[in-house]
Amino acid sequence: MTSGVTVIDSGGLLASARRLRAQADAAEAGVLAAAVEWALAHEVAEVGQAATWGDTPVPLAGPGAPLVSEFAVVELAAALGLSTDAGRRLVAEGLELAHRLPRLWGRVQAGSLVVWKARRIAAATPDLSVEAAAFVDAQVAPYAHRVGSTQLARLVDEAIARFMPEFAEERRAAAADGRHLIVESAQVSFNGTTMVHGELDLADALDLEAAVQAGAEALKAAGSDEGLDARRAAALGALARGETALDLRAADVAPAPRPARRDLTLFVHLGDSDVAEIEGHGLVTKAQVAAWCGAPEARITVRPVIDLNQPQSAPGYAVPDRIRQQVVLRDRTCVFPWCTRNARRCDLDHVVAFHPERERRDPGAQTSTENLAPLCRRHHRIKTHGGWAYTMLEPGTYLWRSPRGYSYLRDRGGTQDLTPPTVDPPDG
Repeated sequence: MTSGVTVIDSGGLLASARRLRAQADAAEAGVLAAAVEWALAHEVAEVGQAATWGDTPVPLAGPGAPLVSEFAVVELAAALGLSTDAGRRLVAEGLELAHRLPRLWGRVQAGSLVVWKARRIAAATPDLSVEAAAFVDAQVAPYAHRVGSTQLARLVDEAIARFMPEFAEERRAAAADGRHLIVESAQVSFNGTTMVHGELDLADALDLEAAVQAGAEALKAAGSDEGLDARRAAALGALARGETALDLRAADVAPAPRPARRDLTLFVHLGDSDVAEIEGHGLVTKAQVAAWCGAPEARITVRPVIDLNQPQSAPGYAVPDRIRQQVVLRDRTCVFPWCTRNARRCDLDHVVAFHPERERRDPGAQTSTENLAPLCRRHHRIKTHGGWAYTMLEPGTYLWRSPRGYSYLRDRGGTQDLTPPTVDPPDG
């Protein structure tokens, strides 16, 4: 009689996991090798006078590595399910390893160094001369499997100092003023907050500290029951709008000065739930949106609701704002396979070309939302001159065909590769 207890073979599970990990590492090395071979098959001898809108030879890796056809990199990236930028990084780091860091490349191909560690090193060396890169390769290859970021940075610095003294001086001069201020506005928390960080001149930093602390104390004196950190953050926002702190030296607290107008643009999409979407920034609560809108310095512009299912058109080639707005809201991003660039910063492409001669022959020719799609400038150029073709199956849904015959379905849910992974399509 069995007890019904399942016996787990722990040793077998670990062995299986290790085997699968080794297979995945080998597959990654194979993909990187294939990317390098693809790049070499599309090597361009020299830059020449490539047209601005045509295929451009790109130097992806450091000195001594071959130039590669830009359009070929786009084809490879799409076939691997990568954005164009991610595909460029893959090819760049593969070429850097294969042509400038041969010892590291040999370890990757032998299976003794995982791809991600090798690529991390390759990403740090493209600016090095041939001699400096060779120095890094020789020094780091034996222990690349355990080198840390700090050790790698020091080694790269040493290579620059030894073999590139002029470049070292340029870097030193550029780094002498490391002041910067970064507002991570593209990464907004669900609570409506974002990170701010930077490096200031000491005198400026001390002045800012004094102003923020004074503002925090003024808010407390005015009745705020928030904690010190929250009041300091609010005081910084007030400073950004030109508001001055309350004069705490007065016997009676004076009223706060009239807030300056907040010059901020947010595209907010509201639905039936308690969550609102801030276009390009993420999700926040409706209560947070209400708090922003209720601030005295806020200026609200309410646009009419656009029915995304109702086609709009206008005479001629030009795209009026109302049509652009509908296409942007419908597609949200560039509609090239795997691209995620915001549609508000894209060109609007006529899916079926609208030639100027057509408008001359037919004064009644129309530009319609049913024939427009947002494409970022890079992918607009590639669609126009790189052999890619697409059709709009319905508004917001696009079927793409690459020069090599691969097919991709793109809609608001993302990109779907329609080409069977085991089939190599014929040349397109």
